[in-house]
Amino acid sequence: MSSLRQTTVTTPTAIRCAIYTRKSTEEGLDQQFNSLDAQRDSSEAFIASQQHEGWLVNAERYDDGGFSGGNTERPAFKRLIDDIEAGKIDCVVVYKVDRLSRSLLDFAKVMEVFDKYGVSFVSVTQQFNTTHSMGRLTLNILLSFAQFEREIIGERIRDKLAAQSKRGQWTGGYPVLGYDIDRRERTPRLVVNADEATRVRRIFSLYLELKALMLVSEELERRGWCNKVWQTKKGTAKGGRAFDKCSLHAMLTNPIYAGKIKHKTDIYEGQHEAIIDEGIFEQVQSQLRANGHNRGNRLPGKNGGLLKGLIRCPYCNVAMVHNVTKKKSIAYRYYTCVRAIKRGRKACQHPSLPAGEIEAAVVDQVRAIAGDEGLRDEIVRQATEAVADQKEEFETQRIQLTRQLSRDHAEIRRVVLVQDANSSTTARMADLQQRIEAAERSLVVANKRIAEIDRQKVSAVDVTEAFTDFDRVWNSLTIREQSELLGLLVARVEFDQSDCTIEISFHSSGIASLENLAPEPEEAA
Repeated sequence: MSSLRQTTVTTPTAIRCAIYTRKSTEEGLDQQFNSLDAQRDSSEAFIASQQHEGWLVNAERYDDGGFSGGNTERPAFKRLIDDIEAGKIDCVVVYKVDRLSRSLLDFAKVMEVFDKYGVSFVSVTQQFNTTHSMGRLTLNILLSFAQFEREIIGERIRDKLAAQSKRGQWTGGYPVLGYDIDRRERTPRLVVNADEATRVRRIFSLYLELKALMLVSEELERRGWCNKVWQTKKGTAKGGRAFDKCSLHAMLTNPIYAGKIKHKTDIYEGQHEAIIDEGIFEQVQSQLRANGHNRGNRLPGKNGGLLKGLIRCPYCNVAMVHNVTKKKSIAYRYYTCVRAIKRGRKACQHPSLPAGEIEAAVVDQVRAIAGDEGLRDEIVRQATEAVADQKEEFETQRIQLTRQLSRDHAEIRRVVLVQDANSSTTARMADLQQRIEAAERSLVVANKRIAEIDRQKVSAVDVTEAFTDFDRVWNSLTIREQSELLGLLVARVEFDQSDCTIEISFHSSGIASLENLAPEPEEAA
């Protein structure tokens, strides 16, 4: 008795292929069979040759007649990208690579979109096919050249800015109080705003009279004086904030007011008119240096602040900083709201806290964790919630950075295509390049933090083991090391003045750090 063998035929997965065609001019498009039709015929023939792989022609036509390949402002191309993002396309087929784009930078960005949505790319006449390893190798080479081109553009911009600075030309940025930006000429320049300049001179004089940033900022707030108000090109109002110590310090140290232009660490004679006499400007710098020297070192030392960077003002939600005052050679340590330090007691009514007492109370609470099951469970709950919140925060940041990079790259392409080498364009390119580099660095950090957070997991057993030997660990550390340990363990400290209680939030990753810091037990003799 014979047996029959069944043969199973596997049908290949359908690959939906979109054909994109383009012609730079409209010449000949009115003919019955034009260049776009020829490109489409060749592409359809290639797709037919891959029918055994499941390739199918998408009926939708993506034809750009009379559009340059030097940019991506093409209606059919935009429809193509929209359909890719909608998941309607698996493969894009063109007659030649330059039909898709003549710009290497644009091509690199398009390939990023294709890769993101799992879309392959084929050039019929150049045997360029990213479904194969050789095609992917060719793509990587092209993308490397695109990166090289971006770096060359960045170098040109930096060289241009350096040359402008040496000539004393303003290189762009936000306008400062006392100056307006005159954009009527090819190179924008700074011109003195007479009313604001009078105010700037008075601010410099006030500092020489009062000799303290806090006193000057309080006086400016009393007068209702604010930073410069200006408008973006889109008409959005910016600036107009009240002065604090930081913004006041930035103003008093800005060499623009003395008629100078700063580029990195170099100072050059500017082409704009000075508002502040050079002698007065130097007097202000000397006073600032003297005040900075008198403040001394505030890092943890023998009178160190163990809770530096941890304790927060419950009213303002800003840091409380460690201060030391001396009376009759006796040092008194306090934690004071940074807003009260910058803007005076009117800005924050929360009293300064005695450092020694608040530090001892925090350490006692940490010490008590090992023997209190309720506290241990609370730490596990806090840590679990903190991990979830942190991950959500960094994932949101990652999405925002990715979108920002996409917008900035698109803007760079738009500015490059203008091909206008005036100062305004150069400054805009420099700003975009810096934004992109900063965003890329931030994206790396965000991805790293998400990976670290995914590895964090704290249990009640971990907490018990970590805090059981706390006293021996604590007593073996220097004051600076104790401060570092608290920084690892504690995320935030708040003191509630109404009922004199302390609320401590812990880092989930700090538990393991405490275990690692524990000294090895001594061997018996």
